[in-house]
Amino acid sequence: MRRVVTGHDEHGRSTVVSDGPIPRSREFTSLPGWVSRLPWATEPGEPVSATGEDPTPKVTSLLPAPGGTRFVVLTFPPDSALADPAFDPVAFDREQRADSPGLAELIEPDGMHTTPTVDYGIVLQGEIVLELDDGHRTPLSAGDIVIQNGTRHAWRNHSGRPVTMAFVLVGAERERGDAPSEVPRTHP
Repeated sequence: MRRVVTGHDEHGRSTVVSDGPIPRSREFTSLPGWVSRLPWATEPGEPVSATGEDPTPKVTSLLPAPGGTRFVVLTFPPDSALADPAFDPVAFDREQRADSPGLAELIEPDGMHTTPTVDYGIVLQGEIVLELDDGHRTPLSAGDIVIQNGTRHAWRNHSGRPVTMAFVLVGAERERGDAPSEVPRTHP
């Protein structure tokens, strides 16, 4: 995947400051086909970068603070990869925590998770299912978008092919009394 970053030259004119692969990308060894990319991030109140300096090496949490953002692109292998006898969930969890600090700790064993963010998700390629607390499942395909308002959810790839999604996570404050509900964790 290619990332083009713009900025300004010494005269204040717009220019391309970098053009190449996304530096912060990881193909997981514990779950072949799982690819995580962090193309960009902003911190709350941060001005627009005139130089286009890559902020991703400094990111210590994939969960942005309120007003901050994270741009994440994930490729999900088919769910059948999780049933493969060679799949090691402990190794996958270790890789997730190294790659996605802040977010990985919120992922439950069944893949459900809740984040204090508003997420804009776009299915770039393939078909995936959004599952919510009540077991409701919404099929999505390339071109579909999801606005995730801090709700508990999981992504299910029941197809036989990888799915790639782009997400922009915007850090948000939860309203008082708007904590995630305690729901029995019985989802497959």
